[in-house]
Amino acid sequence: MSKKLPIRKFSFLIIVFSVIVAGLSLLFQWLFPHLASPALPFIVLFFFVMTLFTMFVVLRNDNGNDGKRFVSSYMISRTVKILSCLLFLFLYMYLNQADAIRFAIAFLVIYFLYAIFEVFVLKKENQPAK
Repeated sequence: MSKKLPIRKFSFLIIVFSVIVAGLSLLFQWLFPHLASPALPFIVLFFFVMTLFTMFVVLRNDNGNDGKRFVSSYMISRTVKILSCLLFLFLYMYLNQADAIRFAIAFLVIYFLYAIFEVFVLKKENQPAK
């Protein structure tokens, strides 16, 4: 297994990415207020915190550099993240039924944006140097 992505570098990247996503979501709310969920900024904040926490669990230093631990930590973080997302999604949809469809669509779009971001960052950092 190659070197792990340092948490400080990932934190910086996730902050930049989240600012871009938040800016785009605010622009979408401004341009299409009838299509945008009013909870859009909170969705971005939720994914920023959730992604930062789950990646901290995965990227924290381990003395043995054991590939099994990395895979195990990654799978546990994925499970916690998906369950947290489902809970957040269903709870909001239950409490705010008038906004449920717009919220669910925005939530899924942002979920996939963050998932793609994580995959690209981890893949780029774990590729061997040429």
